[in-house]
Amino acid sequence: MSGRIIRATAPLRISFVGGGTDLPHYFERHGGAVLSATIDHAAHVTLTTRDDLQVRIRSLDLGHLVEYHLEAGPVYDGVMDLPKAAIERIGVRTGVDVDIASDAPPGSGLGGSSALVTACVGALAALEDRRFSPEEVASLSYAIERQDLAISGGWQDQYAAAFGGFNLLEFAAGSVSVQPLELSDAALTSLRSNLLLCYTGHVRTDLGLIDTQIRLFEEGREETIVGMKQLHAMAYEMRYEMEAGNLDRLGPMLRDAFESKKLMNPHIAEGTPIEYLLALADAAGASGGKICGAGGGGYLLLACPPQRQAEVRLALETRGAQFADFAFRSHGVEALEGDRRWSPA
Repeated sequence: MSGRIIRATAPLRISFVGGGTDLPHYFERHGGAVLSATIDHAAHVTLTTRDDLQVRIRSLDLGHLVEYHLEAGPVYDGVMDLPKAAIERIGVRTGVDVDIASDAPPGSGLGGSSALVTACVGALAALEDRRFSPEEVASLSYAIERQDLAISGGWQDQYAAAFGGFNLLEFAAGSVSVQPLELSDAALTSLRSNLLLCYTGHVRTDLGLIDTQIRLFEEGREETIVGMKQLHAMAYEMRYEMEAGNLDRLGPMLRDAFESKKLMNPHIAEGTPIEYLLALADAAGASGGKICGAGGGGYLLLACPPQRQAEVRLALETRGAQFADFAFRSHGVEALEGDRRWSPA
């Protein structure tokens, strides 16, 4: 039936510590863990059915437009490949118009590409009336991004977008465990009041940083292995400190996480203002911070007491940085069609 309209969202996430240990080359040998929380910034997909077999995909952010016939299939040319691959893997029986948008730019370090894939899976599952568990949504999204399109990366973003919430994600060969943190609403409010999310105004998406990290690990580079083991251990340490309410430990641990991330891959901040901005933030009153994502630019996550945040904002904004308001989001991907709601179950 043409004219059905389904709107899906999947949340972006902030990763506190452990990013990089969610890649199979590491966790299949040593296990891995990431501490992350989803936020109220999201990837958005609007799907409208057609009365033919044409597929039309449009990026509202970037202005890209692609069209193809379902029977001919898509061409993977680097333009809108993620929604193309989602449509192919999930399968649809009618033409669709798909509009996509994101609350963060490409390369933000907030898991935007995986959130987009997850939102597409949610919209297509609602269209086909298919029930998936959160684990199945995450696995499908991972397969689309990492296997079908061979995009380098780990598992954390798909699980964050599918499950939502504040979680310790544990990775091992053949399994992923999602453990929600035991945080009261008051504790979440206090934690949020001590965090700043800062866009560096600088994104480089073509550096191959994840491939470099994998290569350094496979070559047996000692610093890379040490850095990854430190990040792995810190995921558990930070969970303990957060659940204990020890917010004074947050900044120093974020700083330690950044140093371990540089051990893992010494190129993550090259050619960017990341370290300069972190130093400015510390001098203005922040207690610590780190880059979100694999590096190359994007967002900084800063720990800062509320009474010093105006000074930190001013110091970084005068250097071109921008601050993003956010709240924690407790739920993962969902899709709406009129009054009907689809979510993993």
